[in-house]
Amino acid sequence: MFHFWMKSPKPKTDDTMNPSSDRLFNVASLLVAMAKEHPYKRAVVCPAGRDEQGRLTFTHLTFRQLDMESDCLAHGLESIGITKGVKTLLLVRPGIDFFSLVFALFKTGAVPIVIDPGMGKTGMLQCIRKCAPEAFIGIPEAHVARLLNPSAFKSVRINVTAGPRWFWGGHTLRELFQLPWRSYPVAVTQRVDMAAVLFTSGSTGPAKGAVYTHGNFDAQIKTIRAHFHIGADEIDLATFPLFALFDPALGMTAVIPEMDFTKPAEADPQNLIEIILSQGVTNLFASPALLRRLAAYGEANKIVLHSLRRVVSAGAPVPFDTIEMFSKMLADGTEVHTPYGATEAVPITSIGSREILGETATLTRNGYGTCVGRPLPGIRMGVIQISDQPIAQWNEELLLARTEVGEIVVKGDIVSRQYLDDPESNSLHKIADGASVWHRMGDVGWFDGKGRLWFCGRKAHRVQTRNGDIYTIPCEAIFNVHPKVYRSALVGVGAPPNQIPVICIEPVLDDPNIDLKQLESELIELASRHPLTKDIRYVMFPGAFPVDVRHNAKIRREELAAWAEKKLRGKTEGEAG
Repeated sequence: MFHFWMKSPKPKTDDTMNPSSDRLFNVASLLVAMAKEHPYKRAVVCPAGRDEQGRLTFTHLTFRQLDMESDCLAHGLESIGITKGVKTLLLVRPGIDFFSLVFALFKTGAVPIVIDPGMGKTGMLQCIRKCAPEAFIGIPEAHVARLLNPSAFKSVRINVTAGPRWFWGGHTLRELFQLPWRSYPVAVTQRVDMAAVLFTSGSTGPAKGAVYTHGNFDAQIKTIRAHFHIGADEIDLATFPLFALFDPALGMTAVIPEMDFTKPAEADPQNLIEIILSQGVTNLFASPALLRRLAAYGEANKIVLHSLRRVVSAGAPVPFDTIEMFSKMLADGTEVHTPYGATEAVPITSIGSREILGETATLTRNGYGTCVGRPLPGIRMGVIQISDQPIAQWNEELLLARTEVGEIVVKGDIVSRQYLDDPESNSLHKIADGASVWHRMGDVGWFDGKGRLWFCGRKAHRVQTRNGDIYTIPCEAIFNVHPKVYRSALVGVGAPPNQIPVICIEPVLDDPNIDLKQLESELIELASRHPLTKDIRYVMFPGAFPVDVRHNAKIRREELAAWAEKKLRGKTEGEAG
């Protein structure tokens, strides 16, 4: 976007790089430090088309350039009133400008608000109303939406267009880019100061704005670097842009592919693998749906990705056959890691493919749940009695014994302490513990004797029957072992505590000649042989499952439950007739 000549910058000094107190920190200072340590290393890389021979070409910024461009933008943002504490809604496509803009906002001390555009118009507008941004930076199409929905944007007093400004007023990013370059003094912020608001995907309930402090970001970056042994020469293929924001602070080169980030399951595997090979990518994050797509393509074309040092997949449990298939594309010693966490707290546990395929996969197939590994350093976790009611104060007596299934709770420096202007969600998901806070994950699970956490599904998805609760992940695993089942989803029909358990089945994708009646009989017989599933007498086939917009991996069981209720009502009425 911006091209300019400049003199070599003088070394920066600011209070957040060498704080006089441990309380002071600004996440932008990590970029400043990386620009000093690795000035000519590529920071952000984006595809820029193909040359006459069909070769993929790229454009990039070095760490020095990214630091300087974000300085130029920070001066411009400050000149129009986007300064410390100003909540600023970002609706900008992932790319080089996105990185420059985010770090410019951090430098001014403003608070970027990030909302997943894949949640749809209604969900996005609800989030915007909830967070009441004071400034708005968006692409032209987003400004059209602003004009068509003025009530959602009524709090906005500063508008900036990222791209050509059409028929509305305000500023453009290009106008705000102040030249010649001048060093921008990073705003002095405390670790407890709000740094950003990251909205949950809304896949399992209304989207909530998790407040991230500068201290949260610092703790996350340190945890990721230490656990995954991030080196100085790392290159990340950023298929999930929100995670890619960590890359400059980690000193990793972020390669941003051309893809629809709201539909990772539909990404072009050939294009992504071409980027991995041409750029020497060492780190890959892929949702389970994208990982499966890449694995199938790699297996069919006998591809080995020698440059990868690690693969990280999260967002939903990763099928074992996907892990096994993708592992064949990796060099010896390279693993697929499946960390566990949520927007409010990530990562909090992790496990590698060797332990999964060598030990825990067999237990998962027998109804233990999905093992997500051990708590990472600095993280304290436990499980408490399952309840849908608020818990005002922490008490150690809330903790259940190991092997007991309960709601997962977590505490640590990486954990977001609150939601933005949402007292109801805070009361339901946060537990005060003196000066700290426990976060209720909204998931259920248990710890084994080795200190590993086993994930059993969402608390809201448990089926509450007269014979007790049934949990989704352990139960579904029993059905998923059938060779003609691609995936399954347990749902409850009726009102708790007298729900009827129904198992929805999505058959394997490459077998259009499946006899569903025969499959239904086989699955009912399979269920009768296991204590976890013996009470399930209804098997239904809704077609392709609805999934979340962020990772295309979490099954939207609420929608399947509504569908199953109508189906079951018709079935029982027909039987009665």
